[in-house]
Amino acid sequence: MRHFLNLTDAGADGVAAMLADAIDRKAARKGFPRGRVDADAPLAGHVLAMIFEKNSTRTRVSFDMAIRQLGGTSIVMDAGSMQLGRGESIADTARVLSGYVDAIMIRTDDHAKVVDMARHATVPVINGLTDYSHPCQIMADLQTIIEDGKALPGLKVAWLGDGNNVLASLMEAAGLMQFDVVAACPQGFAPPEEDIALGQGRARVVASPQEAVEGADVIVTDTWISMGQAHADTKLAAMMPYQVDEALMAGAKPDARFLHCLPAHRGEEVVDAVIDGPQSLIWQEAENRLHVQKAVLRWVFGQIG
Repeated sequence: MRHFLNLTDAGADGVAAMLADAIDRKAARKGFPRGRVDADAPLAGHVLAMIFEKNSTRTRVSFDMAIRQLGGTSIVMDAGSMQLGRGESIADTARVLSGYVDAIMIRTDDHAKVVDMARHATVPVINGLTDYSHPCQIMADLQTIIEDGKALPGLKVAWLGDGNNVLASLMEAAGLMQFDVVAACPQGFAPPEEDIALGQGRARVVASPQEAVEGADVIVTDTWISMGQAHADTKLAAMMPYQVDEALMAGAKPDARFLHCLPAHRGEEVVDAVIDGPQSLIWQEAENRLHVQKAVLRWVFGQIG
């Protein structure tokens, strides 16, 4: 049974295989209508259940389109309209759904729920986002970086802002794929030591945004106020020196690229001139959620890697 709860579940070889598959399948579909099934329809007859306990645009649409393009179908469920929202346990939900569908993707708040789902399901479980990690997003980021002509080994990625779940997965990717992450975070908002350790010596945290971006190939940020958090004025004030603006981008390499997992709060973590500027790859990054989702689905079913 293959679950995709974090990047380490696939390992470096699995991540590399999925990225290659995503890039190849994307190229093979050039010019296709979005709804056309891939020529080989590798997941024909398969059904993916998607459970959402948190709002979603990219995860919902990309996974839905991913399973369709692979020849399968999906069932989309909001936790509030399921018995899960009325107190049925994750374990019982996992057992029931395993009798109906071929795989489960869950986007939730508590990482322990995803782990519990995988423990009790008899079909593959995929982490669509938790408070601990966001591996599918980082897969899309890595694909985007590779498509831009940058090799992952030896790359320098600068992170600006909050030490959150996306940064944890980015650090995990650094350790697996042998690139460096330098995160600039204000005091009190740095990632925990266990997240930094995921980088296997390739991740570190600094206080200065300028130090983080110096010589960087890629600059990444994320919203400072995550879903479910209050719009805290104190946190915003601490974060403002870490805003990605034109001056900060100028401190990176001339060909540095900007990434953001979206949705963006323009004027907070990033200014319009950067996110809409020539160094930004955010729309390609967002589209690549679809292509890596397809590779993740094929990986959990043992078709690649």
